[in-house]
Amino acid sequence: MIDFEKLVLQLEDRLKQPLPGPKAHERMRAIPVGNSIPRFAHKIPPKPGGVLIVLYPDNGKIWFPLIKRPDYPGLHSGQVSFPGGKTEPGEDAVTTALREGNEEIGIAQSDVKVIGRLSDFFVIPSNFMVTPIVGYTNSKPALKADPIEVARILYGDLDSILPESMIVEKEIIAAQSFKMRAPHFEIENEIVWGATAMMLNEFRTILNEIL
Repeated sequence: MIDFEKLVLQLEDRLKQPLPGPKAHERMRAIPVGNSIPRFAHKIPPKPGGVLIVLYPDNGKIWFPLIKRPDYPGLHSGQVSFPGGKTEPGEDAVTTALREGNEEIGIAQSDVKVIGRLSDFFVIPSNFMVTPIVGYTNSKPALKADPIEVARILYGDLDSILPESMIVEKEIIAAQSFKMRAPHFEIENEIVWGATAMMLNEFRTILNEIL
């Protein structure tokens, strides 16, 4: 069993040091299958955003919430992600992540203790530069999904991502159009792939260093 208080202290210290970044991201990059390859050309700089990775202990395990987006006519329809979104004027990444966590899954901003951040990540399809913010709560938070932005809340635990055997691959259809061979995690029978899996793998890589 992982000691939660000890993990938080170790993680806070580790996040102050150089991060694995792209090397960890690449392990989870999806590869196009066949001749139909998505191409994205952006004429403006990426928009800043923030996502929240929040850990909490419950029943002897350490958990983190994810969200499944509803189906809609867009690039990220039905995908699994961390709570998060676009940075509003006057915000930094921490403020954005905490606000979005509150709006999307109902977690009180004052309950989250921020301990660091992961590498900035460029989400190519939507032209966002996302900063993953890492925090924790000392007990299981009362979460409530936003009825418009969130189809359901998923509950991942560290045991579901830490072993190498938890990374699997399969062919998926991205953006309702493109076949991709996607390394992914499976959490609550949902496929966690793409940008979320790449950021999650950086987090996983760091955790495996300190555990």
